[in-house]
Amino acid sequence: MLRIGVLGAARIAPAALVKPGRLVPRVEVAAVAARDRARAEAFAARHGVPRVHASYDELIADPTLDAIYNPLPNALHAPWTIRALEAGKHVLCEKPFTSNEAEAREVAEAAEKSGTVVMEAFHYRYHPLAERMRKIVAELGELRLVEAWMCFPLPRFSDIRYSLELAGGSMMDAGSYAVHVARLLGGGEPSVVEARALERSPGVDRAMSAALRFPSGASGRVHSSMWSGMLLKLGVRVRGTRGEMRVSNFVAPQFFHRLAYTVDGVSRREKVAGDATYTCQLRAFESAVRTGKGNLTPPADSVANMSVIDAIYRAAGLSPR
Repeated sequence: MLRIGVLGAARIAPAALVKPGRLVPRVEVAAVAARDRARAEAFAARHGVPRVHASYDELIADPTLDAIYNPLPNALHAPWTIRALEAGKHVLCEKPFTSNEAEAREVAEAAEKSGTVVMEAFHYRYHPLAERMRKIVAELGELRLVEAWMCFPLPRFSDIRYSLELAGGSMMDAGSYAVHVARLLGGGEPSVVEARALERSPGVDRAMSAALRFPSGASGRVHSSMWSGMLLKLGVRVRGTRGEMRVSNFVAPQFFHRLAYTVDGVSRREKVAGDATYTCQLRAFESAVRTGKGNLTPPADSVANMSVIDAIYRAAGLSPR
């Protein structure tokens, strides 16, 4: 069994780990720790987690655990992931990987030194839809435009995702997906041409748009929002010399999605079957730990993603987190 401990009783943990853990063979969600032990005990009782630890350090030191799931606030991703790696644990870390590129490089170095698996939890990447999008884009000829939206309403302004101290902001949360899928489909690492932020509070963006340029010369645009006029849009558009592809809800296609594309004047629509993205991701994590294969979002990819996010903040006149 791959025994995983959970750092913090985060709201995302049941959907991202506990439920998939019941579906993926040879995986057990074996322990949890939270700053408030009562909260950890309530989480364990609700979700059938057998052990509760008194602290994050105690959880990481547990010799019966093989891996750690890190869904802590963004600013805590790097320090606790590094501690887990130094303890010889594999890590599945929620996105965004770290607060900034410099921290991402520190985690990558720690992973290299420890020889353990670190996977950033861009769960959409593990659904068959992601590979299907890549194959269709390869048929579109020379790319001209790659555009991605990750916009949803989060009017609860006390949420940690609006906290500068905890490395919040729409580009960090929603935008990390938009940047990642644009990089996935754009071919090569983009440079940032310009960016514009709408601020919720000084330094914290509630929405962000950025123009990119890929090495091929193709243009890119990414849009993120947690509260703006664009309330809900989770999509991708790619245009090339031979056609165009449009996808809605690339991030959780098991609920619904639309994939439409035109190549050489012939238009098609498809639905791509697959398990829930989080199940696909946990299956890949287990495989990566056991066989060394299947990690599509390793630290090197995370460093590149954080580099673009940092550059977008600078282009918008804001400091990286």
